Amino acid sequence: MVMTPTFETTIEVRDACLCLHVQRAARALARRFDDALRPIGLTNGQFSLMMSLNRPEPPDMAAVASLLGINRTTLTAALKPLQRRRLLKIAVDPADRRGRIMTLTAKGRSLLASAIPIWKKTHVAVESLLPDGDPDRFRKNLRAFS
Repeated sequence: MVMTPTFETTIEVRDACLCLHVQRAARALARRFDDALRPIGLTNGQFSLMMSLNRPEPPDMAAVASLLGINRTTLTAALKPLQRRRLLKIAVDPADRRGRIMTLTAKGRSLLASAIPIWKKTHVAVESLLPDGDPDRFRKNLRAFS
């Protein structure tokens, strides 16, 4: 016999579900950063992706996907618009010809440089919203899930 969940269970999940609360917070944060970065033509996801490429040595797909917490298929799809805008280059990895490495172009580095002050200003505003005023503790708690 199949049981129908009660409305009380719905309320319990709504109020207690960490996954739901983290998803809602993530969406709200994403919208805030999307709005801030929109004037320079970036989304928060594109900013994060470009920042992940800002390294002394060009990273491979696996390293970037791991850092961003996404799979390689999703990463490939996210790279395409940035590549079309000539903000990054994808090349064959000389250490493993089957792999690909990514680098920011001069245009990409310039756009990223213009995005950083916007990110900093928005980030300060977001951190100020934390009720206990301890962003490091909040980050530590979030890292426990990732």
